[in-house]
Amino acid sequence: MAKHKKLEDYREQIEQCVKCGACQAHCPVFGEHKRESIVARGKVALAHALLNDEVKLDERLVEDMSKCLMCASCFDKCPNLVPTDEIVAAARREIADQQGLSTFGKALTTVIKNPRLMNTLAKSGKAFSALLFKKVPEQSGLRLRFPLPFVSRERSIPEIAAKPFRERHPEVIPGEAGKPTVAFFTGCMINYMYPEIGDALLKILKFMGVTVLIPGDQGCCGLPAISAGDSATVEELSKRNLAALTRRTPDVILTACATCNEGIGRHFKHLEGEYAAMAEKVMDMNVFLVRHGLDKLLAELPRKAVFQRVTYHDPCHLRTQGITKEPRALLRALPGVRFVDMEGADRCCGLGGTFSVYHYDTSKLIGARKVPGIEQSGADLVATACPGCMMQLQDTINHAGLKPRVIHLLELIAHDLPA
Repeated sequence: MAKHKKLEDYREQIEQCVKCGACQAHCPVFGEHKRESIVARGKVALAHALLNDEVKLDERLVEDMSKCLMCASCFDKCPNLVPTDEIVAAARREIADQQGLSTFGKALTTVIKNPRLMNTLAKSGKAFSALLFKKVPEQSGLRLRFPLPFVSRERSIPEIAAKPFRERHPEVIPGEAGKPTVAFFTGCMINYMYPEIGDALLKILKFMGVTVLIPGDQGCCGLPAISAGDSATVEELSKRNLAALTRRTPDVILTACATCNEGIGRHFKHLEGEYAAMAEKVMDMNVFLVRHGLDKLLAELPRKAVFQRVTYHDPCHLRTQGITKEPRALLRALPGVRFVDMEGADRCCGLGGTFSVYHYDTSKLIGARKVPGIEQSGADLVATACPGCMMQLQDTINHAGLKPRVIHLLELIAHDLPA
């Protein structure tokens, strides 16, 4: 397996940054703080200075490098395609190598690389949820937690599933002869917090006649460890997922989480040999469903007399891959949905994984910028295709006192399919 690139490996790309400042208009964090060292060109300049021994890994530099959502919005708009998100990840690995992981980073990576520990914590959390959590509001399906390590007491989070998704289903669900075989990479949030998303996907794939593999030994996609700078954990998880997802020979490895798609897709493409080959099979569920004509099948269903007004939020890890038309095609085809696009649909929600833990106040400010678009859309539901975005958007809606509920696109599709 190829090792992760060092910061030195990015020297050429770092020196391609012409400091034009185009990134300023697209960096959600700079939009809130207006500080040069936070925007992409500022971080690239810091990385360059670090390589040339012009600055040291002091507290201020570590803080500035932590203020990145790794949404790749800057890379998406950069005229020279400088991969700032990868450069920041390499800088964080450099920081972790020299200074060790933060307390939160250690706790996080210890849990995500240990499935038994994760299962135990999830089941314990569920067992004690009545004591630990306070429900707010009733219709949201979310809970406001009492003080727990690392997480703000203001943060709304989903309820923990009574039983993880992967424990509720067999590893092989046969489909029809001649139809594709897909391996479903569930990710942590669908497995432990949003199993209903996985159930919805299974209903849809059954409707399409697809054979589904749900490898029980798959692990976290590794993106939280990449964000924390823990390359050893990333490599351990990559090996585990490669073994789990290639044990059989699926035609496609399907993700229903934009972040997981980034974790086992784009990240694996950076690795050599069998990892890159596996990544070629990774596909977001929106792309798969449209490629196999589900939008056309939905459009042929009888229209319903009662509609739900639905808008859509673009997860950054899909938007920056150009996956924006497919979810809208599916929503427009649904017989029980009246789709309305909202202003700022492509604006980051502010989660950024560990970013929202380290910088929750900034995360909330970024999320609040979604509120006017949601209100003006008049939507009953805000659909998206990333469980992490769902959690952040519902938190934003709760703080703003709005009525819309956040839902995964797959749940809407499954609801409108024939029984």
